[in-house]
Amino acid sequence: MTWIVFDYGGVLSLPQPESDAEAMAHAMDADPEAFKRAYWEHRLDFDRATLSPHAYWAAVLDRPVGHAEVARLVAMDIASWAYPNEGTVALLGELLAAGRDVALLSNAPVCVGEGLDELPWIAEIGHRFYSGRMGLVKPGREIYDEVARALGTHPSEVVFIDDRAENVEGAERAGMTGVRFTDAAALRGTLSDVPGAAR
Repeated sequence: MTWIVFDYGGVLSLPQPESDAEAMAHAMDADPEAFKRAYWEHRLDFDRATLSPHAYWAAVLDRPVGHAEVARLVAMDIASWAYPNEGTVALLGELLAAGRDVALLSNAPVCVGEGLDELPWIAEIGHRFYSGRMGLVKPGREIYDEVARALGTHPSEVVFIDDRAENVEGAERAGMTGVRFTDAAALRGTLSDVPGAAR
């Protein structure tokens, strides 16, 4: 039995638009370039749940933040990652309709994962793993081991798809088959060549 495990951002969704990141900065009267630098500088700790939403956004803005500001930023952050990659989502739908074993593994904070779970193309995936809920992040070996354990399978029975080379390499170090995502058409062809992964 082969599991096909998708990353979220940049694979099932489009990358975060620059305009959305800038809108978050403007909403907080922050300099857009400084905001975007700090957004990514602290993101992995947010993904790992080392930082709470309040602590993360305070670090991004370099000032204390209120509850209303955090709620607004979380909503805008989720929306910025909610643009589907139509080609990949179509392929995902075909795999699910064919009864394939499909899961999701994303570096995402708890609050963002909760928002993503509401998206119809994500809600259909029965097994969803978010780093914030696990306290682990890609490309660390432990997160891939934990996903395989939770799926009740051996890493060799997992095909992991991600747009970041370091995350694909992390999966391969854990014994999974790693696939570097470029576009849906290439992924469709790659899966057709992977034993047990073609629909």
